[in-house]
Amino acid sequence: MNWKRFNGESIQLPIVNAVEHTLIKEQEKGNHLKVCIGTDSQVKGLTTEFATVIVFLREHNGGFMFIHTEKTQKKFHIKERMLAEVTMSIEVAYQLCDLFIQYNVDMEVHMDINTNPQFKSNSALKDAMSYILGMGFVFKAKPDAFASSSCADKMVN
Repeated sequence: MNWKRFNGESIQLPIVNAVEHTLIKEQEKGNHLKVCIGTDSQVKGLTTEFATVIVFLREHNGGFMFIHTEKTQKKFHIKERMLAEVTMSIEVAYQLCDLFIQYNVDMEVHMDINTNPQFKSNSALKDAMSYILGMGFVFKAKPDAFASSSCADKMVN
């Protein structure tokens, strides 16, 4: 996976190493971090574009994010696409969870799924919640899932 910073700068290290380096650097500065991981997607014609973000929140001091985007020609039904987003976020969270434990950093998985049954994405809510909780992660859904519904959303629009 190719990751980049918000300014477009490519991250040369494997993501696990880049995140560890970031955690060390931020803790040396005295910052207490929380990390939120989320994915959003956008269908554009025959292409579906996904953006996954790792959002680093500094307590009382702003934040920043790492971004990965990918495109596919695969056609998804809405529930399948929502679960694909969750799967992408979980894969990243799983790669990084040992680091977050080691450096005592709270982590949440954010899903761009509406809790309101009137929205189509809601059809994936129960499955996505079970998946995330089954992996042992804390999750947030809309409207509290800013990593997916705001940060990742900006990377695919």
